[in-house]
Amino acid sequence: MNASEFRRRGKEMVDYVADYLEGIEGRQVFPDVDPGYLRPLIPTTAPQEPETFEAIIEDIEKIIMPGVTHWHSPYFFAYFPTASSYPAMLADMLCGAIGCIGFSWAASPACTELETVMMDWLGKMLQLPEAFLAGEAGEGGGVIQGTASEATLVALLAARTKVTRHLQAASPELTQAAIMEKLVAYASDQVVATLGTTSCCSFDNLLEVGPICHKEGLWLHVDAAYAGSAFICPEFRHLLNGVEFADSFNFNPHKWLLVNFDCSAMWVKKRTDLTGAFRLDPVYLRHSHQDSGLITDYRHWQLPLGRRFRSLKMWFVFRMYGVKGLQAYIRKHVQLSHAFEALVRQDTRFEICAEVILGLVCFRLKGSNKLNEALLESINSAKKIHLVPCSLRDRFVLRFAICSRTVELAHVQLAWEHIQEMAATVLRAQGEEKAEIKN
Repeated sequence: MNASEFRRRGKEMVDYVADYLEGIEGRQVFPDVDPGYLRPLIPTTAPQEPETFEAIIEDIEKIIMPGVTHWHSPYFFAYFPTASSYPAMLADMLCGAIGCIGFSWAASPACTELETVMMDWLGKMLQLPEAFLAGEAGEGGGVIQGTASEATLVALLAARTKVTRHLQAASPELTQAAIMEKLVAYASDQVVATLGTTSCCSFDNLLEVGPICHKEGLWLHVDAAYAGSAFICPEFRHLLNGVEFADSFNFNPHKWLLVNFDCSAMWVKKRTDLTGAFRLDPVYLRHSHQDSGLITDYRHWQLPLGRRFRSLKMWFVFRMYGVKGLQAYIRKHVQLSHAFEALVRQDTRFEICAEVILGLVCFRLKGSNKLNEALLESINSAKKIHLVPCSLRDRFVLRFAICSRTVELAHVQLAWEHIQEMAATVLRAQGEEKAEIKN
């Protein structure tokens, strides 16, 4: 494919993507395929001769789309949102075209410097304490990780290295092995200090946890993977109170801030805590500015060596939506979740199982876990909408998360009507089963 054909095929692909997203509401949200469906549909080996672009496009609809779960359908209410916007897609195209591997400042100065500035922009949107910002001479700063899980592991390894070196300096007779076997990580059943847990979007009280960690010299990592995006809205910023006690903080713009996956934002108060754990300086990666104090080499802030130009997505989205546009998007999702909550509360057969704070509603039929398992099975088998469950205090609970960028109140209302229909069917079957047992 030469540049001329790329121009033509690129326009065709943009049209295909736009048509897909505009028509996604008409596609079944969850696929009708069995495990292993795809292998018989494609050859067992790669082609020896080139194939045409037209043939590949045809196979997308014949082979790929039948097995796709449409996460951006307005009838997808499972898990949490995964961000998608046209500006972010365009930025990803540019990222792929530039194709740099930004493991150091010298490897592509713009890749490094834009990330530093974008993480400061985002930190200021959240009103993070100044200590977390890089600025021109700050000790802290932000870095884009792949996922919140990755950020948690990076924080854990950095904390382990920091405390190990501290103890070895205080007691040189201690071996690393002797120290390691005594180290303890404190966690709840949601893993780390969490703002917006996956199960029910509950919040740990950082104003209680933070001072204890500070007093005892414990590294405090705060995970706000989903909820963090909401903190750009002043009315939700109080949920972040106490972050000043944290050593590291993370959330995922790729969940709810219209920046396509992957983009997990992580900040630390002291960058030396990360570079001390992950520093890697072989001769072939060294450059003349690395010890100047003027630059950042992000390979020292992460597990992988290479990294993509992911900050372009943030730059495009922040500029094309503006803070006010992003705030409006968050607020709309929260309003829709409260609309769904109100519908559930009007039906006495159902109950709300956790406070609705942001875009997630946890609900269930009043009754047994078995009854609610049957309800979820019937809902997902119909494939008109898609939900996933959680367990709260040993109760089987259904989660309704507002996810799609294009979801409207009408979609939420149709989803609720469908849930009511499925509930009626399940309750009727339960009644018939009881009647049979009684007879």
